[in-house]
Amino acid sequence: MPDLILASTSPYRKQLLEKLGVPFECAAPEVDELPLPGETPRSLVLRLAQLKAQALAERFPNHLIIGSDQVCMLDGEITGKPHTPDNARLQLQKASGNVVTFYTGLALYNSANGQLQTECEPFDVHFRHLSEQEITAYIRKENPLNCAGSFKSEGLGITLFERLEGRDPNTLVGLPLIALCKMLRRENHNPLLD
Repeated sequence: MPDLILASTSPYRKQLLEKLGVPFECAAPEVDELPLPGETPRSLVLRLAQLKAQALAERFPNHLIIGSDQVCMLDGEITGKPHTPDNARLQLQKASGNVVTFYTGLALYNSANGQLQTECEPFDVHFRHLSEQEITAYIRKENPLNCAGSFKSEGLGITLFERLEGRDPNTLVGLPLIALCKMLRRENHNPLLD
């Protein structure tokens, strides 16, 4: 059975994959993540997930390689990582009372036979109306500067929401495990039986 590779250095994706209890390695794919002109969010995340998985094929020629990419959409615009407290404040002010949609692209590439599976998993986050005090306190307490949308749903970010809508809560953190398990089973790699 081919070994499993996570084409990511994200600690969040690594923690999610660890939940499955299967051995894997992490490796950084070298991929240009800039969107193409006119590219939709779904097309972007699917393309980048695929590129990330296939970028490691030469280095790992007999492996199942997992690629994933995510964008956050608010008011029709891609919202990235804030990197500064001021940007985080602006993102959360814009999200207040609105719905933020995350699109997570997932790819599983079998480098031994060239078999590729891809899927795009949407997830909606309904924000409640937030006061300036709440936004300031949240940023101070959780420092979500490296998180798209300026929140960590697996942490204190849950206090910002009215409700969450999606098939798999892991999608929001960056790796849709339900879809991944289905892909792995198609490759005769069942986390429950391995």
